Amino acid sequence: MAAMTIDLQPGFADKVLSAQSTFRAVMEAMARPGQVMAVDAEVGRPPSMMAGVAAIALTLLDQDTPLWLDPAFMAAPDVSAWLKFHTGAPVVAQPEHAHFALIAAPAMLRDLTSFALGTLEYPDRSTTLILQVPSLARGRTYHLRGPGIDGSTSLSATIEPADLLTRLSINESLFPRGIDVILVDDHSLVAIPRTTRMSAGV
Repeated sequence: MAAMTIDLQPGFADKVLSAQSTFRAVMEAMARPGQVMAVDAEVGRPPSMMAGVAAIALTLLDQDTPLWLDPAFMAAPDVSAWLKFHTGAPVVAQPEHAHFALIAAPAMLRDLTSFALGTLEYPDRSTTLILQVPSLARGRTYHLRGPGIDGSTSLSATIEPADLLTRLSINESLFPRGIDVILVDDHSLVAIPRTTRMSAGV
């Protein structure tokens, strides 16, 4: 029987400029939590992966950044093959060993304590979660406060899992350790760093 071949999609159309613009978008999002940032890069990707997730992966991942894929992404063989070809990032079996986690089905997100939370000596050695969500333009209103926010800011979004706010409350007791989250809706992204506190609007 002939071996199955996978038709890999291309990566960035312009590798240097696209990586630079995506990196700026991610850094700006982390500096301004709750603000929706556009990922303008033209990028090829597996069908199950949003453009913003693909752009972030191509920008932040390399052979030294262990990666965990949720079961939905792992079930699509073109995803791991595409990531290996374009980034070289090693895919790990256990989430606590990952620097980044790509989540295609956030409604099924594992308990956050299963990911790396960092240490007091090296709080940056935690897992950054990148979640594909239904919408960053409409849905429930959330209020955010913390560093990078003047007073408070609001975000209207449809976020999964539904109890994400409750789960992220562990960051309060863990600081300076904790989990950073990037939400992605197609070409848009929002960052929720570990220092940000969210509450749901009425």
